[in-house]
Amino acid sequence: MVQKYQSPIRVYKHPFELIMAAYERRFPTCPLIPMFVASDTVSEYKSEDEAIHVIERRCKLDIDAPRLLKKIAGVDYVYFVQKNSLNRRERTLHIEAYNETFSNRVIINEHCSYTVHPDNEDWTCFEQSASLDIKSFFGFESTVEKIAMKQYTSNIKKGKEIIEYYLKQLEEEGITFVPRWTPPVACKLESSTSHTRRPVSPAVNVPDSATKEGLNNKEILNISSSPSELTAGTPDDKLDADYIKRYLGDLTPMQESCLIRLRQWLQETHKGKIPKDEHILRFLRARDFNIDKAREILCQSLTWRKQHQVDYILDTWNPPQVLQDYYAGGWHHHDKDGRPLYVLRLGQMDTKGLVRALGEEALLRYVLSINEEGLRRCEENTKVFGRPISSWTCLVDLEGLNMRHLWRPGVKALLRIIEVVEANYPETLGRLLILRAPRVFPVLWTLVSPFIDDNTRKKFLIYAGNDYQGPGGLLDYIDKEIIPDFLGGECMCEVPEGGLVPKSLYRTAEELENEDIKLWTETIYQSASVFKGAPHEVLIQIVDASSVITWDFDVCKGDIVFNIFHSKRAPQPPKKDSLGAHSITSPGGNNVQLIDKVWQLGCDYSMVESPLICKEGESVQGSHVTRWPGFYILQWKFHSMPACAATNLPRVDDVLASLQVSSHKCKVMYYTEVIGSEDFRGSMTSLESSHSGFSQLSAATTSSSQSHSSSMISRWWFC
Repeated sequence: MVQKYQSPIRVYKHPFELIMAAYERRFPTCPLIPMFVASDTVSEYKSEDEAIHVIERRCKLDIDAPRLLKKIAGVDYVYFVQKNSLNRRERTLHIEAYNETFSNRVIINEHCSYTVHPDNEDWTCFEQSASLDIKSFFGFESTVEKIAMKQYTSNIKKGKEIIEYYLKQLEEEGITFVPRWTPPVACKLESSTSHTRRPVSPAVNVPDSATKEGLNNKEILNISSSPSELTAGTPDDKLDADYIKRYLGDLTPMQESCLIRLRQWLQETHKGKIPKDEHILRFLRARDFNIDKAREILCQSLTWRKQHQVDYILDTWNPPQVLQDYYAGGWHHHDKDGRPLYVLRLGQMDTKGLVRALGEEALLRYVLSINEEGLRRCEENTKVFGRPISSWTCLVDLEGLNMRHLWRPGVKALLRIIEVVEANYPETLGRLLILRAPRVFPVLWTLVSPFIDDNTRKKFLIYAGNDYQGPGGLLDYIDKEIIPDFLGGECMCEVPEGGLVPKSLYRTAEELENEDIKLWTETIYQSASVFKGAPHEVLIQIVDASSVITWDFDVCKGDIVFNIFHSKRAPQPPKKDSLGAHSITSPGGNNVQLIDKVWQLGCDYSMVESPLICKEGESVQGSHVTRWPGFYILQWKFHSMPACAATNLPRVDDVLASLQVSSHKCKVMYYTEVIGSEDFRGSMTSLESSHSGFSQLSAATTSSSQSHSSSMISRWWFC
């Protein structure tokens, strides 16, 4: 398996030329890197005007590896080739390095660059990426990989320290400024005058507070947006090391790399809006920074948030009065670590009454709104306390808990809420303090604990009786002056006291169904399964030409091909018992096929858009301006790997990709709507579908070769 590393941008608040002077002092050896034994110049080139300087070195490294491994390998030192390309005119240095020793067994490639900060000409940016691919190594592949990654991580940490060491050395020698390169002619004209520093443009739109943190404009935009908003991501957006430390926390180099690589993947596949960095980081932590696993659950969560409009809960949904009166929970200051503190008086809450009065869906929605508010408060506290705060503390008072709380539908609702929260809000709970646990608590804990992640369970602290008042109790985590009054403190807590919900407020199942409060049934999206050989198709009848067919769909599983067809005659509805054209039945029950197998493309129906291949996890929005009345068919078809035209055999890449597909089943979640052309706010030019990854739609579009289609966002998205 290829190990990859991608660094954040490291900002040096010094001019490029001074950084280059410090960098050159690393050669031929560097005392701060003991493993760097020596380096010899292999080749060197300088342009006549000295603007370009390319030097290739052969570096000798003493890898910290077991003697037995060195003996088996038959070497004491490892040799690397490093090529430095310095362009003084453009003020860039590009570094390429690869291993010479064991190059047939181990492939190591590294790319580094020093460039001028885009917003401040007096600052210098450094960025690096690397890959490690161990083909074979005498049966010690795993050991060598661990040694290499450990050694590389150690060197990454020292990188900034080394440059700063030599900068200080230069300063002690009285060198605090190195003039920029100037063309030779200009140098001769100025030879009679003393060298003076050339004026540079001031930093553009960089506030003082951000300047101190070493952030550029893009990072400032990321920081200033609200917790529930998403930042507009472009492939050019890159994270700054100082920004990560200030707003995301102390991460190891490999953890930083995982965050940046997953973020880049989202930018490439979800053209448009992507989650905030804090959101991505939570999913990485939940899967111990395994990128593949984190990406899977993150994509599922993004689709879920979009499907159920979770981003807008705080702005568009008002909790019913019953919840405001009888739900015994609320936010209450913060703990000693600055985390927002949520107090839940579960023992005083009538869970049965709330479920009977509101239903399971309203309770779930309310819990989601609490979690969304928690995310918002975490970001606010990050700014207030000046350190990263990504989770909150929950204090649960169980006084009054009894068998009434173990009512079967209530426990079922609780388990479902836990399941949804665990899947979509990982690593948001910093600590859970359970106070005054009664004898019945072990029964409840036995029921719910299997549904709670192991990492989350480690954050639980349980106190029976008044144990929380002693050493190791509440005072260790919450300041004395904000301990709620009902727990013996002096702070008046505004959390509702709960109480029994009047039975007059109870609703029947039919009444709850008709009150339009369900979270899951409110969605405008439908889901469908797509099987190999059995596409899913949607029929849209158009009466007026120049109508606009709009679509929005997410590929939840597998890869699919999206097509749009037109026919003058209506397809016959599928016959379940037919052995003809519609003899294939859907195992999933939500698969519809409309195009008769005897129909011929170009005769019975025509293609009005070029096929669009959509990968798993992608979200696609677009529209088509119809030219003719009739019947339009939107088709989602299983994407099969193409065979090589020359040999009719599958390519190696295709075989490897097919092995990752667990079955011949794909799943899509879609919504379509027909809009009159006069109501469609957008361009009538030919545009291709836009891709997005979250609840907001992308306004970015690209040209298409097909006629009369458009992916500008329709007015209904903003209503």
